[in-house]
Amino acid sequence: MKRFLTFLIFMSFLIGCGQKDSFSLFNGEDFDGWHVDVPEMDSIPTSINPFIIRNGMLVSLGTPRGHLITDSVFQDYRLEIEYRFPGKPGNCGVLVHASKPRALYKMFPKSIEVQMMHENAGDFWCIVEDIKTDDMIGRRGPKENWGIIEGKARRIKNLTDGSENPLGEWNSMVVECLKNEVKVWVNGDLVNYGYETTASIGQIALQAEGSEVEFRKVQLIPIRSLSIFVE
Repeated sequence: MKRFLTFLIFMSFLIGCGQKDSFSLFNGEDFDGWHVDVPEMDSIPTSINPFIIRNGMLVSLGTPRGHLITDSVFQDYRLEIEYRFPGKPGNCGVLVHASKPRALYKMFPKSIEVQMMHENAGDFWCIVEDIKTDDMIGRRGPKENWGIIEGKARRIKNLTDGSENPLGEWNSMVVECLKNEVKVWVNGDLVNYGYETTASIGQIALQAEGSEVEFRKVQLIPIRSLSIFVE
């Protein structure tokens, strides 16, 4: 009931916002509005929280693995993120339409992942939710292998190579979610577009998945239409 009331309150706020109004999901000081879900922290008292605040930035240390998840749920929005790998490159991601926690491999919440992994930024990963794109066989593999659970072909490759900036530099990622569509840009390049998602509403999550990642911007803007291009 508490989550449902939070949803109603927040959706009322979004409906009241103009299309150009925006707000940061991260206040630069603490994790107000977020909660951590890191399985290792349940059973190992000495485990650290992999999400910290450093110099006003949200930082995922990469390990132990888990997620930082918004308390509120969202729909019909544009998410603007600026991130970089300050050291060794590796894996991370932003999850949209997240719901049931630990639905996959007892760690990943049910969601659609937009990949941030170095040299793969913009891939879709299906996590107990599904999404369609053009050229599905070419980008996901043989149809008989497709699926949304462990052991299935859950990755849908992005449309471009070379959209990421050199290591250590900041990258801009824009994810637009409108009804059952998801559109992704990396540094202004359209890198993925999906439709007929099996979810159109949910929480937003950031990953700790092996490598340190700094986030200096996590901005949300309510939308009523998908953009053709972004700056």
